[in-house]
Amino acid sequence: MKMKLLFALSLLSLAVHGQFKQQLRGTVVDGILQKNLAGATVSISGINQTVITDAEGVFRFKEIPVGSYRIVVTYAGFKEAVLDNIAVNSGKETVLTISLEALVRTESEIILKANSKKNKPLNDMSVVSARAFTVEETQRYAAAVNDPLRMAAAFPGVLANDDGNNNIVIRGNSPTGLLWRMEGLDIPSPNHFSQPGLSGGGISILSSQLLSNSDFVTAAFAAEYGNALSGVFDIKLRKGNNEKREYSLQAGVLGLNAAIEGPFSKKYKGSYLVNYRYSTLTLLNKIGVLPDDNVTNFQDLSYNIYLPTNKLGTFTLFGFGGLSDQDFNPDKDSSKWETKSDRYRSRFISNTGMSGITHSILAGKKLKINSAIGVSSTKIGFDEDYTEDDLTLTRSYIDKYNTRKLSFNTNLQYKFSNKLNLRAGFTHTAIHYRFYRLSSEHEGDPLEEILNTRGNTATQQAFAQWQYKPANEITLNAGLHYLRLSHNNTSSAEPRFSARWNINNRSSIGIGYGLHSQVQTLNVYFAQQQLPNGDVVLPNKDIDLTRSHHYVLSYSYRLAKNTQLKAEIYYQRLFNVPVATHDSSTLSTLNVEYEYITDPLVNKGKGRNYGVEISLERYLHNNFYFTLSNSIYQSKYTAADGIERNTRFNGNYIVTLITGKDFVNERKSKTIGVNIKTIYAGGLRTTPIDLDASRQAGYTVYRESEAYSLQNPSYFRTDLRISMKWNRKRVTSTLSLDIQNLTNRLNIFNQYYDDQKEQVTTMYQTGLIPILNYKIEF
Repeated sequence: MKMKLLFALSLLSLAVHGQFKQQLRGTVVDGILQKNLAGATVSISGINQTVITDAEGVFRFKEIPVGSYRIVVTYAGFKEAVLDNIAVNSGKETVLTISLEALVRTESEIILKANSKKNKPLNDMSVVSARAFTVEETQRYAAAVNDPLRMAAAFPGVLANDDGNNNIVIRGNSPTGLLWRMEGLDIPSPNHFSQPGLSGGGISILSSQLLSNSDFVTAAFAAEYGNALSGVFDIKLRKGNNEKREYSLQAGVLGLNAAIEGPFSKKYKGSYLVNYRYSTLTLLNKIGVLPDDNVTNFQDLSYNIYLPTNKLGTFTLFGFGGLSDQDFNPDKDSSKWETKSDRYRSRFISNTGMSGITHSILAGKKLKINSAIGVSSTKIGFDEDYTEDDLTLTRSYIDKYNTRKLSFNTNLQYKFSNKLNLRAGFTHTAIHYRFYRLSSEHEGDPLEEILNTRGNTATQQAFAQWQYKPANEITLNAGLHYLRLSHNNTSSAEPRFSARWNINNRSSIGIGYGLHSQVQTLNVYFAQQQLPNGDVVLPNKDIDLTRSHHYVLSYSYRLAKNTQLKAEIYYQRLFNVPVATHDSSTLSTLNVEYEYITDPLVNKGKGRNYGVEISLERYLHNNFYFTLSNSIYQSKYTAADGIERNTRFNGNYIVTLITGKDFVNERKSKTIGVNIKTIYAGGLRTTPIDLDASRQAGYTVYRESEAYSLQNPSYFRTDLRISMKWNRKRVTSTLSLDIQNLTNRLNIFNQYYDDQKEQVTTMYQTGLIPILNYKIEF
């Protein structure tokens, strides 16, 4: 009996000591001014531990078992904050910043308990068509592969434009309408293999190691956002660990990553965080595993340096840089050339970089001032040669797009009271540009210089927005945004308004309105046209901004503690849209996918996008989550011919299901995750090809009078992610396999006329792609 008891005690001791632990700490701050809150109560459910924040708002839970926790924060005069599914892993400390929302006080209330709103926007002035997303979502969702754009394709009303890249269509809008912002500064598209004017590319430059929780907005943006028509990615960066040095290494199909973070010294609260990635494909090519005729290269660096001071406020240095290029060389054996495309030699480069400095300081008890300076550079180029029968090369295309930008902004946040606060700011961006294009209208035609310019211009933006809360359940936002392009003195003053009423603990209703505008892709303004007398003119130099009215009505209802039903009705009216000048033309910038337009344009086009989105979301609870979203919509445009047509992106419907389940062992040291994403959507629109005219001309001739009258077959794709995470002593490892397009469905992308086969050829999107990755954190 004694031996059995000793054996049982030894097993219990082994289990206790075998459970891995890590520290969870963070800071509690006021949501408006980000002031540290001393004396807040922070509790962890499940292990029944409670601490009080110190004089600097810091809390700390030492050596808690690994696992997933619910954190509750209370503070007199503020709403209770609830954070669910906070992961604690053994490899790295979990460090949080928790913002509390001030109460509009009445005589009878001190603390208001709030239900956890998992995707509530970080920007409190974004009320409708907005949600926060977490780093965990970019890692958890099937085939998101740490990419915010690919993750967003799982949200209501969002569809991937092409499986081969991460461009997204938001509520029927072109992928060109999206704004990227990082730490308060507008930034160029942070994607490898990006093209002029587009918001996406082939692979995201941003590392999940640097990302913090951020916002994604799809309509009726708050007044601080400008120069966008379809959506906003407002990216926030994570601070490095300021107490302990930590590392992360990754190896996978998409690259080899190394990240390091830590404090500058034990006596200073500043920190650094740096990540570098090198393309696996490049490495395999250099060691001879992959052939040299089709080479894809990329590498990137991103960083965030946090520099607090005692009296001068807080400084940060942040940035990213990405180099990417792709070479294609025809086979030297001409007998292997099957189509004309096999004869072309091409080189594409897309380099993007950005660095910024931010400063924030509290000026008294009610005012916070934020300032930032950013420098960015974009260099995109494509050149192509045709290989003749004797293997000599004939130049067929050159395109160069280079811009450098210097931005300065400052904004202030003034808190009059818990009911009323003001946010206002100004941004000036100086732009140096150099554009060149040598091309022909059709294959075989002589090359013409379409673009050849360099110079300087600038944009100015200003905003002011008020938030008023007459009661805890009601929020009113009103503001004005101003945008100006110095090049031709075009400008727009844009009113914004939104309101939300939390009817009760289960339901809320919101409305939003905004006038929004966007500058055209810069090289559009400098397209050249040669007149019959030989003079060269710039027909687009005075093109105005594209404008759009957004209207949104939103309703949400909490069916259960972790399940919410949400519906949004939206209407978008676009006007001042650049279209071709000819009365019979069907060309409009609303249908731009990859190419910027160099045709003569006039601001006489219009468009409208309208629809309803309904989503049912179960937040992650008991290691299980799902979201089922349905979007029914119309996307229409009118060009110079005055006829309303479908846009290229009018698929009419999108049905998306994302779901996943984690299987955790008893010691919580191992987690197996299975995640699925399925999309069923209406096909994009195409223009019929006139086969007879194409055969006569030798190139693709479209029936322009029937623009976008055909619809591709429905789009269907299922992605699967399987992962296994191990927690060991001070080390966390994750092995994952993402399978994009699990069923290998070949969704139609487009069609063109093949002059060698003398028939119409269909282009398909990518099939099944496995992406293996291994990560270790310590």
